[in-house]
This record gives sequence, structure tokens and C-alpha cells, in this order.
Amino acid sequence: MTVNWNRQNFAGEDPEKHPAVTALRKNFSGAVREIEFFRGEVGVVIAPEKCRDALRFLKDDPELAFDFLSDVTAVHWPVRKEAPFDVIYQLFSIAGKMRFRLKTRISEGQEVDSVCGLWRGADWLEREIFDLFGIPFADHPDLRRILMPSDFEGYPLRKEFPVGGREEW
Repeated sequence: MTVNWNRQNFAGEDPEKHPAVTALRKNFSGAVREIEFFRGEVGVVIAPEKCRDALRFLKDDPELAFDFLSDVTAVHWPVRKEAPFDVIYQLFSIAGKMRFRLKTRISEGQEVDSVCGLWRGADWLEREIFDLFGIPFADHPDLRRILMPSDFEGYPLRKEFPVGGREEW
């Protein structure tokens, strides 16, 4: 691994200068939708059809080496009608001691490519997102509910889900 950057030598004032942003713009130029900078951490919003390829690149590129998938999560933004769901990948480069966030925005029912083939630990995280948000992951080895009963109707982490649940106790 040839990581020649880390948290100490990336000032963070200009997220465009972050090595991962530069590399993604170079290799996935048409797919990069937005650059985000929040509390000293940089992230990129990328087109859904390039999400898995970009994650593979961030992991395998020896200059970046984002080899640890810390988390995969989702957020439902119902006020955003066109693509109301974000799927968010939290990455960490152990050698570079740096976090990076890759995010994609999808529509209702749109599939996201599974990253279980890149990080085995994504298995249950993707199942949890499927179970609680209803976001399907293409090529997932065992996509089924993980927390809710298999016959449960609805997705509890969507904003339209009733706070008190659907059944009387």
C-alpha cells in the first residue's frame, strides 16, 4: 500500500483538494454529482449506476486505500421528490488515517448494487437497510428481512411510517 497522505497533511479547507475527490473527478467525472464538507470530513455524492465501481476504486487504488467499510446506512428525505433516498457509505483508510463518505441518491424502488463482494461486512448492513427502508440491493447473496418479522408490512425508518406503529398492542 502506497498511501502518501493522511489526516495531518490534508488541511481540509478545500474539499476539492482531497485526494479521493480528485481521483473520483478524474476517473468518474460524469458521475460525481456533488462534493460535501461537514465537520472536517469530505464526501462525494455519486450517480447510483457508478456507486459500486467508485467504491471498488476507492478501496483498491493504492494511493487511496479506503480498505475499511465502517458503515452503510440510509436516509429518507420525502421532501425531495425526485430521489428521496440516500444510501451512505462510511469509509476509512487505515494507512491514511482518514474517513471518507460516498453517497448516492435513489428513487423509490430503485436498486443499488450490493458491495458484499467488496466488503463481506456489508451483508447485514444492506439487509438492515432493505428491512427498514425497503431499498433493494442488486446481487446481494441473501436479501431478506433481518430485524422485522418476514410478514411485516411497511418500512419503519421511512418518514411516512406511523410513530406509534400500525398495530394496537
